[in-house]
Amino acid sequence: MVEKAQFSSHLYHPKYWLLWLGVGLMRLTQVLPLRIQMKMGAVLGRLAMGIVGKRVNTAKRNLQLCFPEMSDAEQQALLRENFEQTGKAIFDTINGWWWSDEKIQQHMTIKGQQHVQQTLDNGQGVILFAVHCLPLEMGARIFGQFQPGVGVYRPHNNPVMEYLQVKGRLRSNKALVPKRDLRQMVRSLRAPNVIWYTADQDFGRSSATFIPFFAVEEAATITGATTLAKLGKAKVLPFFVERNSSDTGYNIEIQAPLDNFPGENEIEDAKRGNHIIEQIISRNKSQYMWLHRRFKTRPNPEDPSLYK
Repeated sequence: MVEKAQFSSHLYHPKYWLLWLGVGLMRLTQVLPLRIQMKMGAVLGRLAMGIVGKRVNTAKRNLQLCFPEMSDAEQQALLRENFEQTGKAIFDTINGWWWSDEKIQQHMTIKGQQHVQQTLDNGQGVILFAVHCLPLEMGARIFGQFQPGVGVYRPHNNPVMEYLQVKGRLRSNKALVPKRDLRQMVRSLRAPNVIWYTADQDFGRSSATFIPFFAVEEAATITGATTLAKLGKAKVLPFFVERNSSDTGYNIEIQAPLDNFPGENEIEDAKRGNHIIEQIISRNKSQYMWLHRRFKTRPNPEDPSLYK
């Protein structure tokens, strides 16, 4: 469990100077009004569409697979909006890592925090069942204003970025746990604590069951929420965060604990989880991370890729 960002003089090695310069320039933008940040982000997102062709193709294919009922024009419009929202997410991260608590509180609304408190008061841990929506960094920072929790994360390969993300994410939360450290997650839940958990990406064949996700009949899906809830003696609460439509703030909503979860069958639990993920994404499709190759793992290794 990581409870403090570890700094060393090695991070000032000349090979990291350009990165530090970029971080410094980005950090300066935190003083700009949120609406200005979002306008800049939208421009960056549109520019990125002309540069990161592979990512554009991945996002486009995901939309085709998930929403075949949409016309080509509708899918293309959603794709453009998604890249604009992706550009805005740069500033969500900057704000989440460097805004003061006071400024955070001026730009947030929270609904459903009583569900979290009631669960903890009952002596049970809370699994916030989230998705990889673009403002997720800000969602965790906002949540920590009333109930600091434990984040599940992937350690960064670059030591400077690892230092920055740990320091930023611990601004209003207790600790971070590497995503493969199940033992620490269970210990945190039994304390009891709150942890963020996502099950909406493709983690490979070894830990997957193949079940429906939107219009894709066999999507590789992990069953970790069932394991965590059982071992951690915890409740699962769906978690939603979005940037509001006027780009003036952020909204989060925590729903009531799921009834009868975990159930008797982890595959049925996973199907239920995917249905909840679909509902969360559908509340604001353009603010979801469609850049991930969600369907890269096929039921049989010989099956053709859905991305060719």
